[in-house]
Amino acid sequence: MAVHPIRLVGDPVLRMKARRVTKIDDSIRALVRDMIDSMYAAHGVGIAAPQIGVPLRVIVIGLPDEEPFALVNPEIVKREGQRRVEEGCLSIPGYRALVPRSVTVVARGLDLQGRMVRIKASAKGGDRDALLAQALEHEVDHINGILYIDHLESLDELQKIDRDAPELEEETR
Repeated sequence: MAVHPIRLVGDPVLRMKARRVTKIDDSIRALVRDMIDSMYAAHGVGIAAPQIGVPLRVIVIGLPDEEPFALVNPEIVKREGQRRVEEGCLSIPGYRALVPRSVTVVARGLDLQGRMVRIKASAKGGDRDALLAQALEHEVDHINGILYIDHLESLDELQKIDRDAPELEEETR
């Protein structure tokens, strides 16, 4: 298990559509362990493989006080409603913005044993489910080469929360 550096906005791997995983083997399980370590080291609640430089369709979500889980080849199969939520990203440190996200999402993907799983999360279900719904959309966006700033009309909507964060320029989008 290892902590990998988080790739930052401007890194081309973050803009690539990640490749499907064809076989869940020990290398994928090791990747997931590294992703979990990297996510926790960066104090995140979710991470996608491209964020550590691996262009594969693998995400990990670790909600507060819960065991983290991985989804391989995840996709959002249903969305309902819309809400605006404050969001940040490990790949864009020092910034947050209000982003449109779905009220309810249904995602599906494979677990590490290769079984198809479906996860439904809704902001109607309380804070935990609201965060899960948001994290699912955010991480699936990552494996499709989409960053949360792509949902903004302008980078002017970003709120700088860290004085030492680098200035973002329009070219990063």
